[in-house]
Amino acid sequence: MNRRSFLAASSSGVAAMGVGAATAAAQPPGKTFLVAHGAWSAGWAWKKMHPLMAAAGHRLVTPTYTGLGEREHLANPSIDLETHIQDMLGVIKFEQLEDFILIGHSYGGMVATGLADRVPERISRLIYLDAFVPKDGQAMVDLLGVDAAARLREGVKSGDGWRVAPSPIPPDTSAEDAKWIHGLRLPQPLKTLETPVRLRQGDTKIPRSYVYFTRIGPGDPFHAFAARAKAEHWDYHELDASHSAHVTAPQPLMTLLHSIVSA
Repeated sequence: MNRRSFLAASSSGVAAMGVGAATAAAQPPGKTFLVAHGAWSAGWAWKKMHPLMAAAGHRLVTPTYTGLGEREHLANPSIDLETHIQDMLGVIKFEQLEDFILIGHSYGGMVATGLADRVPERISRLIYLDAFVPKDGQAMVDLLGVDAAARLREGVKSGDGWRVAPSPIPPDTSAEDAKWIHGLRLPQPLKTLETPVRLRQGDTKIPRSYVYFTRIGPGDPFHAFAARAKAEHWDYHELDASHSAHVTAPQPLMTLLHSIVSA
């Protein structure tokens, strides 16, 4: 290649690099999502979401609470809501998470609410997915209703006295997924559902989104929180999915999460 050809090729290459850099710069930066998972579940339940979120440029962190999933060997009657909040605080500290999106799914809304009170400066948005949203001094059993809470405690008494058996999975779960889930879900210590959340800073000022899954299950404890979110003018969304959308509708859920953080 002569000098003229080399200079032309170099100029062309630099121009192409400039176009590529401009295109990359035009792309919104990816976000880090930290998931506070639901009861009886664990990080494993979010495996369908990891490749989808990565393809959209996001990082998804899905730790497991003490006594569940791969940490089942640590299960004991003393585990409570505070244990699970501390689990997540440890992940935030040692993963050095800053400016992240916190997701609370189902029971995970209890954990996420506690986290938002402890480290609000690290959280850029709080997204509740079909989740419980407690106020100061409320435990999950308080939010279930008197009858449901009584049935839950009665079930514990008839068992080993300290663990709550998993609830039924959504009826639209595929046979393959049902087999996968049934093999890995575990009972959860009763104290996790009886411990009230303590909010030292009052109602959070972190921007909040609520996603209500409209394929409603028996009792539908989440309608009240959806109504609260609308009444308080949160960023509110609905998704045509059953309660475990990360299993039954991962692509629509990923698309919605991406749109929430990209708005």
